[in-house]
Amino acid sequence: MTESFHRSGEYENPYEGQQQAPVNPEWPPPPAYAPAHAPHPKKRGRGPFALIAAVAIVAAAIGGGTAYGIQELTGNDTVASSSTSTTVVPSSQKGTVAGVAKAVSPSIVEISADSNAGSSTGSGVIITSNGEIVTNNHVVAGASQIKATTSDGKSYTAKVVGTDSKKDLALIKLENASGLKAATLGDSAGLQVGDQVVAIGSPEGLSGTVTSGIISALDRDVTVPTEEGQDQGQQQWGQGQGQDGDQWPFEFGGRQFNGDTGSDTTTYKALQTDASLNPGNSGGALIDMNGNIIGINSAMYSPTSQASSSSDAGSVGLGFAIPINTVKADLAKLRAGSTD
Repeated sequence: MTESFHRSGEYENPYEGQQQAPVNPEWPPPPAYAPAHAPHPKKRGRGPFALIAAVAIVAAAIGGGTAYGIQELTGNDTVASSSTSTTVVPSSQKGTVAGVAKAVSPSIVEISADSNAGSSTGSGVIITSNGEIVTNNHVVAGASQIKATTSDGKSYTAKVVGTDSKKDLALIKLENASGLKAATLGDSAGLQVGDQVVAIGSPEGLSGTVTSGIISALDRDVTVPTEEGQDQGQQQWGQGQGQDGDQWPFEFGGRQFNGDTGSDTTTYKALQTDASLNPGNSGGALIDMNGNIIGINSAMYSPTSQASSSSDAGSVGLGFAIPINTVKADLAKLRAGSTD
């Protein structure tokens, strides 16, 4: 085109003051008056701008809530997981133990498992709304019957989906469950010593018990018996106490605690916490102050001797949890029905 516009927006006629006609008669200068029905100017940039906006919205959903946002949009029953620090706790209670407890307690269950060796009580974390629950392998291993009770008192029968004794993890599934509140799995890689944490579980059958503390240490090499070595550990504590959570024998630094771990053991990197853990906390949640699950409580040091009763056991501020990144990396294997 040969037309141009001044910065003020006024039209400039290149033929003004000249006698010759425009070079292209099909592009005459604009009329001195505006047409009665001037067409609306075309809106430019709508396509690209809309595309950019859509991409930005998707990026925000992925960056802020990851799988949780996708689950809400698609309706898929997926695990709510966060690679960043997603805030689950309401802003008015952010950073408080009460806020964490209120937000996460509905996602924690009490687990009762019956076996030939006796009965045991532990805890578990709901990871999908249809009742997938992560717990410790030693809570449910060898169980002939499993029952889970949610924070609102509803009881469900559960079946074992998969186990990994080398990581002391198990996945169970509630029967005929729906609409449950799934926990958000956080990122244990970013934890630092001194970070505040909250533990929720069912110590001694007291469901929904909340304690708090800090991360005392990272990457502790904790050694526990595998499934094959459980009977020996159970007998150390007496018949009938079964696999009761935190009396589970473990080894650290070449020393054995809470009984003999036996010859068939496995070692994993654990988070150490001074949040109070007691028998029955096993399989429950260790949570950051934003309400994200950052560990599965698995063991505690108990100063009782082998002759002492379970009622004498108590927390001395030495608890251990399986990092949640270890759990997330193992989920596909557990869902596939692993029995390792």
